[in-house]
Amino acid sequence: MSMIKIKRALISVSDKRGIVDLARGLNGMGVELISTGGTAKAIAEADIPVREVASVTKFPEMLDGRVKTLHPVIAAGILAKRDKDEHMFQLKEYGIEPIDLIVVNLYPFEATIAKPNVTLEEAIENIDIGGPTMIRAAAKNCKAVAVVIEPERYDEILGEMAENDGALSEETRFALAVAAFNHTANYDETIYEYLAGRQEQKGFPELLKLVFTKVQDLRYGENPHQRAAYYVQECAPAGVLANAKQLHGKELSYNNILDMDAAWALVSEFDEPACAIIKHNNPCGVAEAKHIATAYQKAYECDKVSAFGSVIAFNRVVDKETAEKMKELFVEVVVAPGYDEEALAIFTQKKNIRLIDVAAERKVQFGADLRRVNGGLLAQDFDLSVETREGSAVPSNAKPTEQQWRDLLFAWKVAKHVKSNTIVYAKDGATVGIGAGQMSRVDSAFIGAKKAGPERTRGSVAASDAFFPFTDALEVVIGAGATAVVQPGGSVNDEEVLKVADAAGIPMVFTGKRHFRH
Repeated sequence: MSMIKIKRALISVSDKRGIVDLARGLNGMGVELISTGGTAKAIAEADIPVREVASVTKFPEMLDGRVKTLHPVIAAGILAKRDKDEHMFQLKEYGIEPIDLIVVNLYPFEATIAKPNVTLEEAIENIDIGGPTMIRAAAKNCKAVAVVIEPERYDEILGEMAENDGALSEETRFALAVAAFNHTANYDETIYEYLAGRQEQKGFPELLKLVFTKVQDLRYGENPHQRAAYYVQECAPAGVLANAKQLHGKELSYNNILDMDAAWALVSEFDEPACAIIKHNNPCGVAEAKHIATAYQKAYECDKVSAFGSVIAFNRVVDKETAEKMKELFVEVVVAPGYDEEALAIFTQKKNIRLIDVAAERKVQFGADLRRVNGGLLAQDFDLSVETREGSAVPSNAKPTEQQWRDLLFAWKVAKHVKSNTIVYAKDGATVGIGAGQMSRVDSAFIGAKKAGPERTRGSVAASDAFFPFTDALEVVIGAGATAVVQPGGSVNDEEVLKVADAAGIPMVFTGKRHFRH
């Protein structure tokens, strides 16, 4: 295995973690150090010998630091093939010394654009030019040059050099080159995504480029025989679920994360304190109330059996009263924009319950809604449509009361988050029965009514995520005791459906929008 002794290193870093210790270690092995600006100052202040790049290039830094290492002396010192006589002769002819190690990390573009109210000008000033040039040059010439971009690898590099008389192996240099090209590719992609996001888009881009960073390997996927990992998209802002903090409990599973996303999206629909209980990506109970503890209690009462082993989300800070009500229920995950100290004390008595702090009271939308298919990707806008009383039509003879309007709009929001076909029964700001994911809307109507029972469906309202193609599902809903119905309308049989509603004397609201969820 080819070993290359490191005799000369160029260090230029934005992230100065561990850089003095690295410089000291390299200097102790006789490595000549070259550096720029603030990095050179930090090394010199530690009484470690270092040469400024300007003294090597014989050319000053200029244009407010935009031009420092963009010079033939630096580029040739990195790119020269050591085993090619013509290259080495040219270096000697022009008085250029080879550079064996590049230690570079880039301007913090991602951290810059994550700042609130960052300007385009500020973002552009944090696009590194010289750094990626040196990284790519060193990685290209990894047969002769090593490139290190991660402070976490400094000790590893020093350790290998110490064991090999200041040399690094070909295997290490190649691994470092692979990591370097991955880093510059992600860096450029982050810049592209940000700038493209500032450009007015008339549709989806012709070329879709996405960068995701692995957060963790998961124990397994949907089933134990499937491998899985969790990734976060570059540039994802604070407030998105992917950047939430886990405060307590065992590691998240693949299914936990899917259910967390569904739960958080649902509670984010509501202005009042709300709770959503999710099982297998479908709600088994949803409610809003003046107090978060009341919202939880009403949501739980919708389907106490299915709530076992669920993921529960709140759109308010969870307090002691709410945590007390949840003490006896086995819950996989709780998602909320925070927890008071007394609630945390109650929850953390359970070793395994996962507590997730999203640090926002509403879901922050980011990017497009993406789904993989075999060999391809589907992209669509997120379903952010919010239908209102004013934008809806009431073609039935009977008109909703004020209470019915409140419940109809509540049920309609819930229906948007239930797998199609769906029928949602609701009363007094809470679901009482949910029929989800059936191939037939009639079956969904039956299942929702059966889960609720006749006492709870009596006086409820019902929401259907898509129109009634025939009268049969509506007849089930009316027979279950629902007193008002909301649906998109638009069926060729709307008139027949309305006749059934009018015969029963119930109001029917048409929203004009469908909310399929596959």
